Parts: sequence; structure tokens; C-alpha cells
Amino acid sequence: MIFVCTGTQVYQFNRLLKELDKLVEDGQIKDEIFAQIGASDYKPQHYAYKEFLSSDEFKECQDKATLIISHGGTGALIGASKKGKNIIAVPRLAQFGEHTDDHQLQIVDVLKNEGYVRAVYDMKDLECCIKDAMENPISKKYERESNVICIIEEFIKEH
Repeated sequence: MIFVCTGTQVYQFNRLLKELDKLVEDGQIKDEIFAQIGASDYKPQHYAYKEFLSSDEFKECQDKATLIISHGGTGALIGASKKGKNIIAVPRLAQFGEHTDDHQLQIVDVLKNEGYVRAVYDMKDLECCIKDAMENPISKKYERESNVICIIEEFIKEH
């Protein structure tokens, strides 16, 4: 199964959902797709979706997926990578009203350069990237420890 997650922000990610619908309709993707579409107003016609998932539903979809196609949010990408999943990251872009700025480009660039994800910056590249991901999966796990607790403890000590 291909799991698509677009995040829980108030912004749509119609561009990704439409391209996937086109690829399924044209027979380019034959795998089952399930998408968490968030606030997107485009409703897929050729694959299953739900606007928002509970934490348990989200984890279940991640676990079942052979490929995860995700927006460029840190939480979704790091969470999938910690599970050793095959990931395609597609950053949301401000020019399409998908976010307020293009910070997801930086997140995706770093994770791509470190070998954790494949990246799609232009939807015309999505089909080839999916085929490549299915034939040559990336399963590099993100295993760095979180330093959030250390940062909070340091802050408390200093104040």
C-alpha cells in the first residue's frame, strides 16, 4: 500500500492529490493508495482517503505502507524514517498556497542529502520517482536521539 500524508495544517495540498489521481486513472499506479488529505478541498476520485486520522490510524497506515509519500513536515518524515520506511517527500510550496513559506524545501533537502528520502519538487517527476522507489527502496532509519529534553533542562537551569 502507498500511504500519502499531507499533514494537519490549515493549508491544502491539492497539487499532490490531483497528480496521484491522474496517475491512478491513467494506470501508472496500480498499488492501493490511502491518503490522509487534511484541509485539502480536492477529493480524490480513484483512491481511498480520509481528511484526518487519529494517532493510532496514522501509525497503522505507516506500518502497512510499502511506500510513504509525505509533505515536507519534519514530524511525518522523521516518524516514517524512524520506522525504516521507503519515503518520497514532496515539499509544500508557498506559490501554490500550500504553506506560508518554503521552509519545507530546506527540510526535504537535508533529509534527501542525508539519504533518508527521495524528493519530488515538480509533480511531473512524481511518476518516475514512485517507480524508482518501488524498484529500489530506501530504508535508511533515522536513529538520532531527540535533544528536546536536554534543551528544556538547560533552559530551566539557566533561568
